[in-house]
Amino acid sequence: MDKKSSDTGTSAFGEFQSAFIDEWFANLSRLSRLPDLWRKAQRVKKGATPSEVVYEEDRLKLLKYSGHTARRYKTPLILVFALVNRPYILDLLPHKSVVNHFVQAGFDTYLIDWGVPTHADRHLTLDSYVNGYLYNVIEFVQEQTGSKNVNVLGYCMGGTMSTMFTALHQKMVRNLMLLAAGINFDTKDGLLNLWSDPKYFDVDSFVEAYGNCPPEYLQGSFLMLKPISNFIEKQLNLMEHLDDEKFIDEYFTMETWLNDNIPIPGEIYREFVKFLYQQNLLVKNQMRVGRHLVNLKNITCPVLNIMATKDDLVPCSQSEPFNDLVGSKDRKMMKLAAGHIGLAVGGRAHRELWPQASQWLAQRSEKL
Repeated sequence: MDKKSSDTGTSAFGEFQSAFIDEWFANLSRLSRLPDLWRKAQRVKKGATPSEVVYEEDRLKLLKYSGHTARRYKTPLILVFALVNRPYILDLLPHKSVVNHFVQAGFDTYLIDWGVPTHADRHLTLDSYVNGYLYNVIEFVQEQTGSKNVNVLGYCMGGTMSTMFTALHQKMVRNLMLLAAGINFDTKDGLLNLWSDPKYFDVDSFVEAYGNCPPEYLQGSFLMLKPISNFIEKQLNLMEHLDDEKFIDEYFTMETWLNDNIPIPGEIYREFVKFLYQQNLLVKNQMRVGRHLVNLKNITCPVLNIMATKDDLVPCSQSEPFNDLVGSKDRKMMKLAAGHIGLAVGGRAHRELWPQASQWLAQRSEKL
């Protein structure tokens, strides 16, 4: 080896050694912040926009939001979240709040918090929620605002229930907005469809054994949709950003929500699995909710169907068919390159999607 090659090798080793030492000290500095991070994790605020509880029924609470913008529209907006996790994902942080977009646009904005079901609630059904709780909430908001109908935004499972409600009570809904809502379950794009296949999953035995669907089971299923990302990449990303205050704040706020799991009433879980995932009755207009048969053609109000192209929980193929199944002539579809949760908290969603969605709603709502 000539002297030039030897010097080059020595120089490269020296650079590697220097970089290694720098990274070692950087990691030591990051690890020293762990006690502070634990305290920060305990102080996460759930919800960013000021609100008050204006209606309660059993475990349900209806939140009404307030802001500095004057009310501009007579038609109020009700956000309907899923029965999985907690609804404050729609109002996570001041700069990541779906709620705030509509409050600032001038809408009377409400959000349903379904509460945490107990073992005594295991017999609650879709009829209990759609024709019971949701009907009562909308009727209450109509009385409070003096509006003959309301705008509804349903997210995920809440979107499926909002669809059923609108088909059964079209006169009460002026505009229907769906966010990553499962409608057509006859698709093989998602792992949940595979896991709920009757060949592998006996939902009747599951509900008989557990009563309510346990939150640990649901959380485990969601984590296994993307195991490498959830169990490895997320932790490595946290380690690399331990000295980034903004990242840490957002990380713990998001993780608090992700792990704030609640059970699903056993009977409604059975109905979702058996009649939607396994039999796909909704798109066939054969879905019964109590004594009522849901016919999607009865939905004649304007529809905005929002989807995420990287959604592992509700792939676009579950949502896309909806616009062709309803009776409405005013139908719009919006897609964003995001994941299921990214629709609610992603930076691009708040820059591009929600300003457009609030404008769409404003153009179709009754002004004061």
